[in-house]
Amino acid sequence: MGPSPRRRLPFDLLAPSLAVIAAAWIPASTWERVKTKPKERVLQVTGSAKRRIVSDTIEWTAVVDTRDPDRVGAYRRLHADVDKTVAYLAAQGIPKEQIRVSSATLQELTRSEIVGSGDERYERQVPDGFAAYQNVTVRSTDVATVERVSREVTQLLESGISVSSSSPAYFYTKLSELKIEMLAEASKDARVRAENVLEAAGGGAIARLRSADMGVINVNPPNSTSTSWDGNNDTTSLEKDIITIVHASFELGDE
Repeated sequence: MGPSPRRRLPFDLLAPSLAVIAAAWIPASTWERVKTKPKERVLQVTGSAKRRIVSDTIEWTAVVDTRDPDRVGAYRRLHADVDKTVAYLAAQGIPKEQIRVSSATLQELTRSEIVGSGDERYERQVPDGFAAYQNVTVRSTDVATVERVSREVTQLLESGISVSSSSPAYFYTKLSELKIEMLAEASKDARVRAENVLEAAGGGAIARLRSADMGVINVNPPNSTSTSWDGNNDTTSLEKDIITIVHASFELGDE
């Protein structure tokens, strides 16, 4: 007898088995493609820009004070001395509209006094008249004139006016516009640094910018590199250095 013929499975029994195999192969194939996908290469750098500026606005305050045994007398003397101070500033070339006078402050004064003798001796505070104070503040774009006046205002002492001068504060009013320019400069610096890193490392190319964020902006005295989390804002110096920071992330490609 010859070999018996092979039995074929009916198609309706074979189809489910093929479907199970295909369903198992498709996720495995997809997982393999995801698994072997090349990782993105990213380079993170920090760019900076620095510029020296000269303040265009100055603010300076002088304090006028008087003393008198009587409350009303202290106010009257203060009013007269403040008027003389304002007139002096105007004579020095400062327009009156740039001069601001604060409200007056009155303080009752006391002094220590020893009374009694022996075991009965004790110290007590007794009235000693009144002191009155008033601020005279100048804010001007004429920086040189106000600087000079702030140094010479003590000449009023010779005319019997008690006045004390504080250190001027310096400001740059176009800082907002300048920050925009400097952020652009810092961004260009970040790209140059990234290119230099790639060149030094042996090759590679920048494909695109992934992200960029602005760091703090520091306004410092000249030649200072001081930084803070909130950013510095120096007002003590006529000249200032502005330092702007940008953090950038670049996606890398093939050369």
